[in-house]
Amino acid sequence: MCGIIGFTGQENSVPILISGLYALEYRGYDSSGISVFGEDGIITKKVKGRISNLEDKILSEGNLYSECGIGHTRWATHGEPSDVNSHPHFTENLSLVHNGIIENYAVLKKELQSEGTAFLSETDTEVAARLIDREYLICRDPLKALNKALKKIEGSYAFGIIFREYPGKIFTARKNSPLLIASGSIGNFIASDIPAILKYTNKVIRLDDYDTAVISKDSVEIYDKDGNASTREFEEISWSYEIATKSGYDHFMLKEIFEEPEAVLKTISGRIKNGIPNFSAEGISSERIEKVGRIHIVACGTAMHAGIMGKYFIENFARIPVDVEIASEFRYRNPILNKGDMFIALSQSGETADTLAALRLAREKGLYTVSVVNVAGSSIARESDEVIYTLAGPEIAVASTKAYTVQCVVMYLLALDIAYKGKRMTQNEVMLATEPLVNEVSMRLSDVLGFSGYVSDICRRIAECENMFFIGRGIDYALAMEASLKLKEISYINSEAYAAGELKHGTISLVTEGTVVAAIATDASLWEKTCSNIKEVKARGAYVILFCGDNIDVPEGICDSIIKVPHIDGGLSSLCVACAFQLFAYHTAKLRGCDIDKPRNLAKSVTVE
Repeated sequence: MCGIIGFTGQENSVPILISGLYALEYRGYDSSGISVFGEDGIITKKVKGRISNLEDKILSEGNLYSECGIGHTRWATHGEPSDVNSHPHFTENLSLVHNGIIENYAVLKKELQSEGTAFLSETDTEVAARLIDREYLICRDPLKALNKALKKIEGSYAFGIIFREYPGKIFTARKNSPLLIASGSIGNFIASDIPAILKYTNKVIRLDDYDTAVISKDSVEIYDKDGNASTREFEEISWSYEIATKSGYDHFMLKEIFEEPEAVLKTISGRIKNGIPNFSAEGISSERIEKVGRIHIVACGTAMHAGIMGKYFIENFARIPVDVEIASEFRYRNPILNKGDMFIALSQSGETADTLAALRLAREKGLYTVSVVNVAGSSIARESDEVIYTLAGPEIAVASTKAYTVQCVVMYLLALDIAYKGKRMTQNEVMLATEPLVNEVSMRLSDVLGFSGYVSDICRRIAECENMFFIGRGIDYALAMEASLKLKEISYINSEAYAAGELKHGTISLVTEGTVVAAIATDASLWEKTCSNIKEVKARGAYVILFCGDNIDVPEGICDSIIKVPHIDGGLSSLCVACAFQLFAYHTAKLRGCDIDKPRNLAKSVTVE
């Protein structure tokens, strides 16, 4: 959600900033802009719409060369998408880009207006820019002015700021919104996420909350929350720039679906030893697991659906009660949390604001906290007692695919680990459960990818529909929720998921001639019941698409289209169905001409509440 890039060095910053903004498109945005140092001060260019609009504006107004500047992609929160509300926001003395939300902006704005300050935009960010400017006019020291302003600001922020009287320098601050510093052969960078700088370097420092920093072309100065100089080591990111590009696929989403077999292998590598889950590197000890009486899984969106899958795995294998809750609701209902409980946070980015806030509450209450994230060194990872990395590699498309699949894999392994350490499963039972994960899942996912053309043909039947339902029972209902979300977020079809047994309690009134219903059936023990539900909708004229394991005996005439995936024991067929419905959503959206990697109004990483 919003993106920041900054560069100071020995080359023209303008194409570097534009390149970085393109690399951050996946975060979602509705406007973009840059500010750079010119001969007579700071030059700002910003426009509503795509980054290509910004490029056209820069080119139409003549050559622009500067060796230092900042850039931003904005996703509107305060004020509609417009040229004026776009970042950077500027005063006579500075220009500023911001990710996050200034919660007390209205109070600060009123205070500044009472002093005669005029505002151009509707944004909370301009309030921060003018507050810092006021402090700068008093002390003429950028860092002192920034620190004084930060004491008044409430909320979340990642700031990148340039001051007219300090050419070649970028000033930064961070609280509850990710920001990193990177160093390369041509200069130094700031960015809100790794893909923005991978083309130039893989050496980064992740700033902590309340850090401030000053970056020039040949130096990086970092100060902690107390204002003390802080020495930090650069870490090397293992992702390559090539990995973070499309590699010949039409869309990042399709590329990332096809990366699932490898992502699964990477995620389980080293985490199964002699058939037993092995999280010793993550520090998940028997002593703490044995004391767990209840587990709370908290996440948002797709990650929450992976959490629901985890609930099924844990309760089935470990026989421990599990609550799964949307992170944005968790803190506000006064949850019952006991010190013997375990708290699991799932987040692809590791920066999801609501999930991070829920994690902090759990830590405050003394729970044992474990996070499952894809980004090393992210805020959720750093603030958890233990962290399990999913090793999916960068996921650029807004709609999560491989990150969901590997989150489910981790939850399956973690469920077995808890069951084994809690003495609820024997060694032989655990070994039988891990065997298909090691020997079958990656191969079977590759088999499903081979169905891509077949799935595309089925999608032609439903590409023009505007409403459809997904139904399932048990773990298949958990799959139905994610399948429905995946379809609606990229194809804009109004899709809803229901527990199949609930159809007669109201939903079936919406099923008429031609209504599309997708049924999911991987659990053979529930097939008879699910089959009855399918017959109910079929009798009312529904067009039925069945996703099922190849172990399901499907009666003739029960469905109009069928997508059969390889059966894998232990509930792992669910991973194959997940891959199939991701392809289903992708091809449907493509047939509808949708912007698949950047669906409207959505952002990849939701770093504000």
